[in-house]
Amino acid sequence: MATTTATQSGFLGWVERTGNRLPDPVLLFVYFIAILVAISVVAGLAGWSAPHPAEIDPDTGTNRIVFVESLLSTENLRRLLTEVPETFTSFPPLGFVLVVMLGAGVAERSGLFTTAMHASVANVPRFWLTPAVAFACMMANHAADAAFVVMIPLAAIIYHAAGRHPLVGIAVSFAAVSGAFSANLMPGQLDALLLGITEAAVQTVFGDYVINIAGNWYFIAAMTFAYLPVIWYVTDRVIEPRLGTYDKALRGEAPAEEALDDITPEQKRGMRNAGLVALGLVALWVFLAVGPVAPLVDETAAPEARLNPLYRSLLPFFLLIFLLPGYAYGRAAGTIDNHRDLIAMMAEAMKDMAYYLVLSFVAAHFVAMFAWSNMGIVLAVTGADALKASGLPMWAMLIAILMFGAALNLLIGSASAKWSVLAPVLVPMLMLVGISPEMTTAAYRVGDSATNIITPLMVYFPLILIFCQRWNKHFGLGSLTALMMPYFFGIMAAGIAITITWVVFDIPLGPGVGVFMDIPAATASE
Repeated sequence: MATTTATQSGFLGWVERTGNRLPDPVLLFVYFIAILVAISVVAGLAGWSAPHPAEIDPDTGTNRIVFVESLLSTENLRRLLTEVPETFTSFPPLGFVLVVMLGAGVAERSGLFTTAMHASVANVPRFWLTPAVAFACMMANHAADAAFVVMIPLAAIIYHAAGRHPLVGIAVSFAAVSGAFSANLMPGQLDALLLGITEAAVQTVFGDYVINIAGNWYFIAAMTFAYLPVIWYVTDRVIEPRLGTYDKALRGEAPAEEALDDITPEQKRGMRNAGLVALGLVALWVFLAVGPVAPLVDETAAPEARLNPLYRSLLPFFLLIFLLPGYAYGRAAGTIDNHRDLIAMMAEAMKDMAYYLVLSFVAAHFVAMFAWSNMGIVLAVTGADALKASGLPMWAMLIAILMFGAALNLLIGSASAKWSVLAPVLVPMLMLVGISPEMTTAAYRVGDSATNIITPLMVYFPLILIFCQRWNKHFGLGSLTALMMPYFFGIMAAGIAITITWVVFDIPLGPGVGVFMDIPAATASE
C-alpha cells in the first residue's frame, strides 16, 4: 500500500515512527514529573538560585534570593500527599473548559453546529466556493470534533457536486479546520483552555493574576482574515491545477454518488430561533455593561480595571451563547423534546471530557510541583537575563517560540499538553522582558496549529486519509502530506507576518490587553 511505503522513508516517515513510539500524553506527564523531581533534587543540592523578580527581602532591601527546593523535601512531600484535591480542582483550565463545554455540547448534539455548517456552504457560487468553505471551516473550530467529522467530508461532496475535484474540498476544509485551528472571529473553548494554562503559569511566579479569556480576541480575528486569502490562493492556484480533473474510476469501494440533504423546514426554523436567542443574549450583555445599573462595570476601580467584571463574565456568556441557542434549535428541529434531553446532552458533553479530566489531573500536579520547586522562577529569571543580553528584538523572541511550538507539534499533537509544559517557563520569562502573557500565548498558538496538517501524529490525520481514500483508493499518507504542504508554508508565513506586525506596531490583542506590559515590580515579602 502507498501508506506503508510513505511511512518508512524520509523526514516525515521518521517523524511518524518517532511519534508513534511516544506514550500517551497522560503518561508523558508522569515521566515529566519524575524528571522534574530528579532535577529538583540535583538543583537543590547544587544551590541553584536567582533573585525573585517580584519580591523584596525586607532585611536587605534587595530582591529576595530564591533557591530551587527539592520535591523530596518534607514540606513538598507533605503538600503532594495532603493537597491532591486542591491541586486538581484549582487548575484554572479545568473550570474554564468544563463550563464552556456544557454549552458547546448542547449546540453540537442538538444539530445546531452541523446545520449551521451545512447552511453556510450550500448553494455557494463556484467562484466564491473556496473562501466560503474556508471561512465556514474556520468558524467551525468551535465545534471541535464535529468540525472534522462533518465539514471535511461535506466539503468533498460540495466540491464534487460543483464539478470540481472532491480532494480539493478535503484539502481546503482540512487546512481551515486544522491548519488555521486558532483562527476565529470569536473566542471559544480553545481560548479558555490555553489562556487558563497561561494564568496558572503566571501564578507560579507572580501570585494572583487574572487572565482575560478574550485576551487573544483581536489577534485570532486577524488570523482569520489573514489566513482566508492564503488558503483561497493555495487552493485555486496551486492545489486544484495540480490535482487536475477528477477521475471517477479512482473511487474506493463505495462508488455510489453522494448528495447533500436539503435543510428541512424544521431545521430552518431552528436556525432562526437560535439566531434570535443569540441576538437576545448579546443585547442582554450590552445592557448589563452600559445600562443604568451596569453590574459588569466596576466604577470604583481604577480606569484600566473598570471593565474587568465584563471580561470575567465572558466565560458564562460563552456557556449561554452555545447552550440557549442550541436548546432553541433543538426544540424547533425536533432533536430536543424536553428538559431531560437537554440535561442528557450536557451530561454527554461531560462524558466526552473524561480523558481531559485524566490529563488535567497529572498536568495540574506537574504545574503545581513546578511551582513548589521554584524551578519556574529560577529558569524564568535566568532565561530573561539571557534574552536581555542577546539584544534580540521582541518579535524575534516570539518567532523563536512560534517555531519551537510548530516543531514540537510534529511529535506531540495535544496543544494543551505542550502548553502545560512550556508555559510555566516561557510565560514568566517573557514577562520579565516586558512581553504580556497573552502575547506569548498568541505566538504559541500560531506555531502550534500550522503543523497540524502535515504531521501523521495529529489525531484526525488517519481519519482525513480515510475520507480521501473514499474518492481515490490509491491515496496514501505521503499523498496527503504532500497535498497539505503548500498550505503549511502559506499559513506559517502568514502567521509569522501577523505576529511581527502585532509586536512592531503594538496592536491590542484583545479588550484591555496589549503586546507589552510593565515588568512586574518587586514588593516586600512577608
